[in-house]
Amino acid sequence: MKHLLIAVALALTATTAHAEVVDAQPGGFEVKRTAVLNAPADRVYAALAQPSQWWSKDHTWSGSSAGLSLAPMAGGCFCEKLPNGGSVMHMTVVYAQPGRGLRLFGALGPLQMSGAAGHLGWTLSETDGKTTLTQTYDVGGYMKGGLDKIAPAVDQVLSEQFDRLTAYVETGKAP
Repeated sequence: MKHLLIAVALALTATTAHAEVVDAQPGGFEVKRTAVLNAPADRVYAALAQPSQWWSKDHTWSGSSAGLSLAPMAGGCFCEKLPNGGSVMHMTVVYAQPGRGLRLFGALGPLQMSGAAGHLGWTLSETDGKTTLTQTYDVGGYMKGGLDKIAPAVDQVLSEQFDRLTAYVETGKAP
């Protein structure tokens, strides 16, 4: 019931949402997602820096979102604490502009075990207290069988994270 209420709240508050695999070739791909949120850009940007609050535990190495952190400054780490003192550097922040955008470089999930790397970016644009949030992930390099084969799965995973982020921004809770 709780998840249904959050889904209804999202349907009523997010005015547009669109996801797609923009391009997919053996050597790389781009996935993109956009939504208009009923929140100012500074609130959306602050939420981005708290992945432990919205990133799904199902897409962590540890099985827990609690160990995720993101330092929103150039050279900052999108990292995860693992049991027994382990850790993962998912990506490195290469651009951080409060209220405007955040860009990270690295490889997420199984891409870390390939010769691929990517650029995950969020751009924010505020008008009348609403923020258009666009998320893109451009990946290039080598992966056995071709990166185009994994693009739909990456799109699905990042779309889920994007939806969780927008729910967190608008309701204070991720589904």
